[in-house]
Amino acid sequence: MKVLLLTGLGALFFTYYWADNFDPASLQGARVLLTGASAGVGEELAYHYARLGSHLVLTAHTEAFLQKVVGNCRKLGAPKVFFIAADMASREVPELVVQFALDKLGGLDYLVLNHLGAAPAGTRAHSAPGTRWLMQVNLLSYVQLTSLALPSLTDSKGSLVVVSSLLGRVPASFSSPYSAAKFALDSFFGALQRELRVQDVNVAITRCVLGLQDRASAKEGVREDPSPSRLKVGHKQMPLRGRP
Repeated sequence: MKVLLLTGLGALFFTYYWADNFDPASLQGARVLLTGASAGVGEELAYHYARLGSHLVLTAHTEAFLQKVVGNCRKLGAPKVFFIAADMASREVPELVVQFALDKLGGLDYLVLNHLGAAPAGTRAHSAPGTRWLMQVNLLSYVQLTSLALPSLTDSKGSLVVVSSLLGRVPASFSSPYSAAKFALDSFFGALQRELRVQDVNVAITRCVLGLQDRASAKEGVREDPSPSRLKVGHKQMPLRGRP
C-alpha cells in the first residue's frame, strides 16, 4: 500500500512539473532581446519568436549575418525587429545592448542569452589572455546583461533563458577554459534562480543545456518545439500591435 501511495505521489509530481502549459499566444507582442542571433540555435529561435508575433531586438557579432536574419524575421511576421551588431568581448557592450533594447521596445519580457565565443585566432587557449577573453564572452557578459535587464524583467514578470553547454556539466579534453566558463554559468544562474524565489521576484529562469549540434539539428529541434565603436545599429519599425 505504501509503495502504491509513493508511486502515485511521484506520478502527480512529474505530471505537475513536466506538463506542457505553453500558450503560443502569450508570445504575441512579447518584447524579446536575443543574443547570438546570427546563426545556429540563436537564428532559429529568432525565427520561432517572429512566427509567434514577438517584437525583437537581435544581437550578434557580425552585422551582415544579422541583417539576413532580420530580413527573414520580417517575412515571418515579426511586427517590430531591431538589430545591434556587438562584440561581447568588450566590457562596455552589454550595457549599450540592453539600453538599446529598452529604448526601442520600451521594456523587456524575455531575455534570451545564447551567444558564445571560442578563443580568438592566435591566442593560446590555456593562456591567461585567452582564458580572460573566454570568461568575458561566455560568462561575464551574461552576468552583465542579466543584471542590467533584471529590473525591466521584474516589472513585466518576464523570463530569462540561458543557453549553455554540456561542457558545463561534463568537462572534455582541450576545453578547460570554455568548460570552466560554462560550469560557472550554470552555477551562477542556478543560484540566482533560488535567490529570486526567496526574494519573491517573479522572473522565471530557464537553463538550456545543449549537447553537440550542427545547424540542421538546431533548426529541426526548434521547429519541433512550438566598445561603443564596435557597435553598429540598424532598425526598422513596423506597426505595433497591443499585447494581450
